[in-house]
Amino acid sequence: MFLLLISTLGIFAPRDTGAQSVTQPDVHVTVSEGAPLELRCNYSSSGTPYLFWYMQHPNQGLQFLLKYFSGDTLVKGIKGFEAEFKKHETTFHLRKSRALGSDAANYFCAVRDTVSGTAGGAEHKPP
Repeated sequence: MFLLLISTLGIFAPRDTGAQSVTQPDVHVTVSEGAPLELRCNYSSSGTPYLFWYMQHPNQGLQFLLKYFSGDTLVKGIKGFEAEFKKHETTFHLRKSRALGSDAANYFCAVRDTVSGTAGGAEHKPP
């Protein structure tokens, strides 16, 4: 058996109103090698959410696993990971059919609302 450590990270868009958030209800998950893995992520968002999963091994940077923007609700990522966007349940759980020892890491679910107008730049208001 090995332990998967789970943490929470929120990524917010420019001009954020603070209306989006993620929660990961499981603080620690223990999984046997070769067993199915599921890491839960619940989100709230006032707009159309962009959802992400990352992993981080000790003393290393974040590694991007997958993202959901629109389209097919089942998203396939790297290393055999997948996540399903469920709008009505406001969930984006990460799954893998067979966990490996190398999957022991911190996992981060993140949300970002879409932003209309001048996202990422300055907003010009005429005098």
